[in-house]
Amino acid sequence: MKAFTQINGLACPLDRANVDTDAIIPKQFLKSIKRSGFGPYLFDEMRYTNYGEPGMDCTNRPKNPDFVLNQPRYQGAQVLLARDNFGCGSSREHAPWAIEDFGFRVMIAPSFADIFFSNSYKNGVLPIVASSEIVDRLFKECEATEGYKLNVDLEAQTVTTPSGFSFKFDITEHRKHCMLNGLDEIGLTLVHADEIKAFEAKHKATQPWLFNA
Repeated sequence: MKAFTQINGLACPLDRANVDTDAIIPKQFLKSIKRSGFGPYLFDEMRYTNYGEPGMDCTNRPKNPDFVLNQPRYQGAQVLLARDNFGCGSSREHAPWAIEDFGFRVMIAPSFADIFFSNSYKNGVLPIVASSEIVDRLFKECEATEGYKLNVDLEAQTVTTPSGFSFKFDITEHRKHCMLNGLDEIGLTLVHADEIKAFEAKHKATQPWLFNA
């Protein structure tokens, strides 16, 4: 996965609570496990006015002009502002795949569903929990200011607004290490590749009968 250190990214406000994973990436798109190509279908039922199917070319699909991701001022956004309980519902990992593939690197909300929260870290998307008061402030400033960007510094664990307001966020040392170094669970295993090979060689030498088949 992509390493994350710091971004100064355009923010996009999705002003609704309890957005579930079926809204993030509808069930018909779960047939693929490629982990890529889901960005065009992110929030499919809210972004488009027709029914989406896997493999569909979204270039000329009719879009909902009222949906925030379709507004010109938010094109290229990297920071998603959300409300309470974002990512609730089923545990589908396709949801963070779609968010990351669309281009979001950070999500800020008062709360996230537990499994979605964990899956986001594993796929290079940084979920930041902030108080409702702070999130309200970010929404108001973002909606009032076109081109509103947030500076997110993972090493310092801070988010800074264009006005200079800054707040700290929590993250475990393990998750921080993985994000900074771009290590998912496979990557963490491959860090120990030489040790694994050495163990396998020793195991084969001391118990060769296990390998005769």
